[in-house]
Amino acid sequence: VQLQASGGGLVQAGASLRLSCAASGRSFRDATLAWFRQVPGKEREFVATIRPGRSTVYEDSVKGRFTISRDNAKNSVFLQMDSLKPENAALYYCAADWHIILSSVRRPDQYSYWGQGTQVTVSS
Repeated sequence: VQLQASGGGLVQAGASLRLSCAASGRSFRDATLAWFRQVPGKEREFVATIRPGRSTVYEDSVKGRFTISRDNAKNSVFLQMDSLKPENAALYYCAADWHIILSSVRRPDQYSYWGQGTQVTVSS
């Protein structure tokens, strides 16, 4: 399974970005999909996840501004990020796993497959 993330860039505070992650090698249909982010010197941080039934979980600081979605036909997961803040700047990673329980979706060590990361930079 290979994941390819894209859509990052440099934007001003208040702007929007839409990240995409496409998978090859296995159908996403039954996978839990997630976005994490990481800044230098810090641990990888949970952002959002979407389950096979399309239920979602968000990190508290992004609720109401970020939206995770999936398109199983395109084997893709997306992260719509609105009202971006400078503190949202990070390297964003998509992740997937087919055997993860709900109580563990925030843990990066529970995901078996990762994209390469796409950089999001937000200027103030």
